[in-house]
Amino acid sequence: MAHTNVSLGKLGIWSMEARFADPGLAAEAAAEADELGFGALWVPGGVGGDITGDLDRLLAATRRLVVATGIINIWKHEPAEIADWWKALPAANQSRLMLGLGISHGPLIGEAWAKPLAKTRSYVADLTGLGVPAEHLCLAALGPKMVELSGTTTAGAHPYLVTPEHTAQARAILGPDKLLAPEQGVILETDPAKFREMALGALTHYRQLPNYKNNWLRLGFTEQDITEGSDRLLDGLFAWGPIERIVERVHAHWQAGADHVCLQVITSQPMDLTAARAAWRELAEALL
Repeated sequence: MAHTNVSLGKLGIWSMEARFADPGLAAEAAAEADELGFGALWVPGGVGGDITGDLDRLLAATRRLVVATGIINIWKHEPAEIADWWKALPAANQSRLMLGLGISHGPLIGEAWAKPLAKTRSYVADLTGLGVPAEHLCLAALGPKMVELSGTTTAGAHPYLVTPEHTAQARAILGPDKLLAPEQGVILETDPAKFREMALGALTHYRQLPNYKNNWLRLGFTEQDITEGSDRLLDGLFAWGPIERIVERVHAHWQAGADHVCLQVITSQPMDLTAARAAWRELAEALL
């Protein structure tokens, strides 16, 4: 297990809904995830916005689980903003935070994005220099160099849209003592046609982004797989079908070296917290 004092546990939930759905319903969902026994609740932050206020709301709604970001976009939040917020928090809340940081994507940021490793290294140095402990930080890391940087500057890595094979490669780079917390998309659908429709919908944005495309190519997928959204690509990136197959995929990540797997439930309707929560219950019963 990674040497971090943040108790993520072995299984978490990654949820768009927990940040962007109706705040009252999202708070109820977060509290239920906590009661079900998930170790962490991960929420996105790539679009910026009031990420710290949303984290405060989720901390207030929960008692035990870690609230984590997947990710804070380092182009949209200055280190001083995050550090000032962190230092004003009670120690009990600090202990339940894992701040995933991410460099975003060249097409979304523009020319400034040109040196992602240097930008990330500088941001982490500034943040830790302002008093945010490195063990409460991790990096969105896909390529080998960013994975390595995550291990030398923070608690470890939070890869997104990856396979167990990537988890094994990342563990080899990180060594045994750094956090590895991959996200795993989950689609509780046994009909192949419905699964394919939902999976393609979930990948629409990501298939246009070089970071993800390059990582999938490194993992052995082809340009054709990515362009067409092949069954091979969809089967590789998403755990789907009966609950037994989803359990197998989570165990594959653990066996490949993941400390913590965060499950993102893909539903047929965006922001459908009712469907997401039903899936969380099924996953908790099978895996916790």
